[in-house]
Amino acid sequence: MGRVSVCLAVLVTSLLAAPIIAADRPAAIDSYASVRQLQQQMAAGTLDSRRLTQQFIQRIHQLDQSGPTLRAVLEINPDAMKLAAALDAARAGSAPRSPLYGIPVLLKDNIDTSDRMLTSAGSLALVAAPAARDAGLVERLRKAGALILGKTNLSEWANYRSSHASSGWSGRGGQTRNPYALDRNPCGSSAGSAAAVTAGLATVAVGTETDGSITCPASMNGIVGIKPTLGLVSRSGIVPISHNQDTAGPMARSVADAAALLTVIAGSDPRDPATAQANRHATDYTRFLDPNGLRGKRIGVVRQLAGADPNADRVLNQAIATMKAQGAIIVDPVSIPHLDELGPLEATVLLTDFKHDINAYLATRTGLKLNTLADLIAFNDAHADTEMRWFGQDLFRQAQAAPPPTDPKYLAALAKVKQLAGPLGIDAALKAQYLDALLAPSVGPAFMTDLVDGDHVAGGASQPAAVAGYPSISVPAGWAHGLPVGIVLFGAKWSEPTLISIAYGFEQHTHAWQPPKFLDTVDGRPVAAGTAR
Repeated sequence: MGRVSVCLAVLVTSLLAAPIIAADRPAAIDSYASVRQLQQQMAAGTLDSRRLTQQFIQRIHQLDQSGPTLRAVLEINPDAMKLAAALDAARAGSAPRSPLYGIPVLLKDNIDTSDRMLTSAGSLALVAAPAARDAGLVERLRKAGALILGKTNLSEWANYRSSHASSGWSGRGGQTRNPYALDRNPCGSSAGSAAAVTAGLATVAVGTETDGSITCPASMNGIVGIKPTLGLVSRSGIVPISHNQDTAGPMARSVADAAALLTVIAGSDPRDPATAQANRHATDYTRFLDPNGLRGKRIGVVRQLAGADPNADRVLNQAIATMKAQGAIIVDPVSIPHLDELGPLEATVLLTDFKHDINAYLATRTGLKLNTLADLIAFNDAHADTEMRWFGQDLFRQAQAAPPPTDPKYLAALAKVKQLAGPLGIDAALKAQYLDALLAPSVGPAFMTDLVDGDHVAGGASQPAAVAGYPSISVPAGWAHGLPVGIVLFGAKWSEPTLISIAYGFEQHTHAWQPPKFLDTVDGRPVAAGTAR
């Protein structure tokens, strides 16, 4: 072959190897784009729901099912692409569109969907048949045009089976990993929802909380989590722990995205009596995204909830300095009365509530042979090799032995703990110093996952708001050894607008969120996407 022929062959080979760049080729989709950015692209015609859904499904295959193997997503909706195509076809209509129209949303696997997906609370006990009806919040999501992309892994039974469990582990899904360092824990019980949002497997997800199950995984995965006022978001069709504390809430990478999701899912539902007043308080929460939201706000620092982890305390003090610089009035310290009295009372209430509430929920699940808590306990005993390989079911057994909700001791504990946490606790602290909100470190940085001895959590500020049924927000605030650390803002009942305004103002002057590197350990090596593990 002559020299010219060789050069020509090299040129042809180079052209074939190079990427083809067509003038009309769609631009790459940013997996970490915000709801607003995605809607702008859809409005411009450069993106549609089908392409976005396909991207997230591909990313789940590359990062969740292989590569880092996060185990954040239990199940992808088998009808996702068909739903996306239908939403795209309907987009041309002139009807007003929700901010979540065409946006894929992941749901924690304790939220019912009346489709081909299962709702199992992570347990193999509930995989015999899907739920018969959508949960109340799922009905609202579908009405708004959101696309239900799949179900996320969780601490099995929302972390209410064993007192020595590993957060993020379920019999159905295995152990969810923290995207920042894979040997670290994502916290629970909304572990999969938080890890999936952090990893860009979806733009937003829904978690649930009884006490800390939104705020803790939000903090340890470096995202925003909103635990709403009890009764703002319907609990119908959600596998329960306690009707006195359970609520669902948004998980997102920004306050704006969390506010958009809360706007859609908030509202009254005749199936949940606790939501009777929700329509009076539900609003467009994106109206409170004020970059100057800190200015003039009186914020009290609850030092009683600090001191458990030096990294969390350092980040808290940095957050306080930022708030002061942006015009907030910081009252430090502020004391919440009766804080030390809540734990035993809460434990008494949850045990009785769980037995009553789980039996009521199981009665709604046609196609299952397990109808009571006693049936679940027997199932776990019979399937100990898969369900109880790592930990037992001491909480299940205690709940089974708990008195009924008519018991005088239970009723006294419930009345007392609600009064101490709410009117005599949070409300009293706010009133004493004329405060708009209270502030505490969310929790320490992610601890090592330990399937033998369970969680090693340092600190936590979720209990007062969780027990009172008041709102709280965890916001990314800083870093410790490459691991995210958050702060928690909480306040009076129905104070979501104020908390969102403060959180957004803080976020806009810190921009603490950073994408994960999927390191095998802290300061370790990144695990490549798509590789086998």
